[in-house]
Amino acid sequence: MIAGIGVDIVQIARLEDALGRTPGLAARLFTPAERSSAAARRAPADSLAGCFAAKEALAKVLGAPVGLAWTDAEVLRDAAGRPFLTVRGTVAAVATGQGIGTWHVSLSHDGGMCIAMVIAELATAQHERGQPPEHDEVLERGTP
Repeated sequence: MIAGIGVDIVQIARLEDALGRTPGLAARLFTPAERSSAAARRAPADSLAGCFAAKEALAKVLGAPVGLAWTDAEVLRDAAGRPFLTVRGTVAAVATGQGIGTWHVSLSHDGGMCIAMVIAELATAQHERGQPPEHDEVLERGTP
């Protein structure tokens, strides 16, 4: 069962400008794995914009509670290139409190913009389908 849906759009150049003029911003917003993955891509700013948009969309799913740490949500890609979300710490605590067990994310880039859609699925829905939850108090990972 769907617990919530969030969407966000980011102007890639605007994020790139902010990262260029604000020392340390990238480290506050993105995990080392996200920064490393982006640096290895043809268009690093596009990749970081996708991560940022997904984190904003995830926050909207959770009701944008105060105190979420940006680096407690991580957007990476599986071997096929599909994005997936991993949450821990503050984000996992709020998700656990809301009964969320799985995250789904979709990213799209076009015309200098990046849009992210995040869907949160209740852990009980996995049980109803006979699947074990991919949920843990420390780390929660969406199905890649």
